[in-house]
Amino acid sequence: MLALRLSRRAHPAVQLRRLLVATASAGTGFLLLCTLGHAMTHPGSPGASFLRLTWCAAPLTATVYFAVAVARTDPGTRPRPGLSAIGLGPVRLMAVSATTTALSTLLGSMLALLFFLHLRGDLTGMPFDGAAAEFLAASQPLPLPAALTLLCLVPAAASLAVAVTLRPGEARFTAGEGLRRFGRFGARGSSAARETFGAYGRFGARFHQATGGRAAGAAPGAQTGGAGPHGEAPGIGDPGRAAPQPRAGEETPPAPVPEAPQATATPSGLPWGTAILAAGLAVEAYASAATTHATRMPSGLPTGPVAVLVGWALTAVGLALAGPGLTHLCGRLLQSVRPGALRLLAGRVLMEEATRIGRPLGVVCAVTSAAYAMAVLHDPAADGRSLGPLTTLGATVVTGCAVATLLTAAVEARQARADTTAALLRLGAPPTVLRSAAALRAGALLAVFGPITLIVAELAALPLAR
Repeated sequence: MLALRLSRRAHPAVQLRRLLVATASAGTGFLLLCTLGHAMTHPGSPGASFLRLTWCAAPLTATVYFAVAVARTDPGTRPRPGLSAIGLGPVRLMAVSATTTALSTLLGSMLALLFFLHLRGDLTGMPFDGAAAEFLAASQPLPLPAALTLLCLVPAAASLAVAVTLRPGEARFTAGEGLRRFGRFGARGSSAARETFGAYGRFGARFHQATGGRAAGAAPGAQTGGAGPHGEAPGIGDPGRAAPQPRAGEETPPAPVPEAPQATATPSGLPWGTAILAAGLAVEAYASAATTHATRMPSGLPTGPVAVLVGWALTAVGLALAGPGLTHLCGRLLQSVRPGALRLLAGRVLMEEATRIGRPLGVVCAVTSAAYAMAVLHDPAADGRSLGPLTTLGATVVTGCAVATLLTAAVEARQARADTTAALLRLGAPPTVLRSAAALRAGALLAVFGPITLIVAELAALPLAR
């Protein structure tokens, strides 16, 4: 009920993103059901039906990835002060977010089932009744358990991925960071230094001196057991001496933790991504030269050996892993060679958002390179085959989810730097500077990722074009 209330009272932009998740789930669910229909109409060729089911892994992965990105940007399930007091802690909010994702994907799965039954001719009263009755085996009864199992794949995978991604991390405590020290009486912990019997009553025993004699940096006259420059007791008015220790049974105030310089760490996925990308291209080249057995898409379009598909998968993973490192490199390049305020601002923002934006950018590059390679390989005049509706639907789902995930990541990055943007506007920065920095970031990313996408697409299509 809480997930339903949060979903109903969400912002229209949030509702639009959830509807997009439901649409992607509907497209993937319909492809899975079409695989079931093909298996029913072709009972003697289970290998072809299994191949169609394997091709559905790409839209399924894209839909789950998009659902996770939408769940990360949902402001209704973001931890805020005071929610733990009413029972909405991090675990409960994670469960609410997973439930909301499951509801959105279930809505899409139900729409896919209705459309599937409508094309089979089981539901009447709308246009195109029974338009695909022969292809979807309308003459045979629909196995409901198999259909429901296929439709539950997207909601189960999406909700599980959201729960794993948004799981609360373990609390990490360091020395002097929220740890409470107590004395020996009724304490959970132990004091920093144990006291001997009668030490409390001795004069000057409560004052701790870091070094013997005169403390470093102390004013003249600050001696052990004496008075400071203005007659204060040591450790009270003397800045060179340590603060007095509390009495036994009292809480020790947390020690000040020195602030570490905020430096942007370089993403470490660039070497791994480059290695996996090179391995994928090598697998494609070797497989196309070593074997002639071709694997066809659901529409019948040949794509080459099975190992070529493995190479494409490795190429996509490599681009996704190398995306954050390339984005960080774009930020570095913008700040090189005596940068001004605009280039410095744009470069720092890219470096800070390298992990958040880089991976969706890598996925978009992988999808674009695959689409370019398929466009180069596809020749309707020579093959006599078209892509077909199912292949077009699958490509649309994958491409739409990749682009929508990138836009959602951009929205998440904008929300993350909202305080910084507001502070810049309060300091007098004109809005045109912020817009110019955004345009400069987009241009830098396009200048780096565009040629890489074209090179990878050409290398991926080269072995199959022989």
